[in-house]
Amino acid sequence: MSIRPVKFSRLAQPTMEGAGVNLHRVFGFGDTKPFDPFLMMDDFRNDEPDKYMKGFPWHPHRGIETITYVLSGTVEHADSLGNNGLLGDGDIQWMTAGSGIIHQEMPKGNNKGEMHGFQLWANLPSNQKMTAPRYQDIKSKEIKSLFDDDGTIIKVIAGNYRGYNGPVDGIAAEPEYLDIYIPPLKFKKFPFDTRRQGFAYIFEGEGNFNNASKPVGVKVEKEFHGQEIELRDLSGNRTLVVFDSGDEVAVQAGENGVRFLLISGTPIKEPVAWHGPIVMNSQEELRQAFNELNNGTFIK
Repeated sequence: MSIRPVKFSRLAQPTMEGAGVNLHRVFGFGDTKPFDPFLMMDDFRNDEPDKYMKGFPWHPHRGIETITYVLSGTVEHADSLGNNGLLGDGDIQWMTAGSGIIHQEMPKGNNKGEMHGFQLWANLPSNQKMTAPRYQDIKSKEIKSLFDDDGTIIKVIAGNYRGYNGPVDGIAAEPEYLDIYIPPLKFKKFPFDTRRQGFAYIFEGEGNFNNASKPVGVKVEKEFHGQEIELRDLSGNRTLVVFDSGDEVAVQAGENGVRFLLISGTPIKEPVAWHGPIVMNSQEELRQAFNELNNGTFIK
């Protein structure tokens, strides 16, 4: 077994999207190769309604899948096909835009004004770019949570983990999408398919992915309840960690524990032509998509 080293890590960057939603971009709109089959990820956690209430009014998508995971608050959605609904705490929406859809997503928050969630974009291979649009709306009660004896909690959103299948299926990228909490100072390893590319995104607490293969006693910088624990190089809230090759990911949790998304998928390895909400394989396909959007033939 070989532990995946960290290829690089960085903090999510503040930006504004939609009609004025303040969020943090985890990655996107740059070199897509380190993340293939994923294109972009946004962290839209905010506790001030005036920074997210204007939402994401009507806009098109083609050639991608969007994955929205709501931690707290609500998101109302509607589209050009007549679908509409409400995502709440712990819910998932996996939208396959395929040949084209026009939709809107309007975050509403909860009664405390909190709106916490993530949106991930997954690419579609060329032979599925023009597939029929579809939705998978998954309620939180449908998501399996696994509880380890040491207090670790693993929510299986997509993919197969320890024989448990996440409720989201039929996705081109064949993703594994886990929401993981590790208690304070615990050391854990997670299997990671060698054929996949993937990353972790920390959103609570802190953890060490860099030196996790030597979790105890390398260089003691803190004593906690009589234990000498290696706590250097901890990464905290809103840190992206991208992995190199290997068949395991190892994590040393800090003294506040750590919660993170662990996401992987099978690389598509195709050209990417991308402008705004539309992702195709060539500039000609991109021009055609925007021409159709302008002349009213975008929706198939």
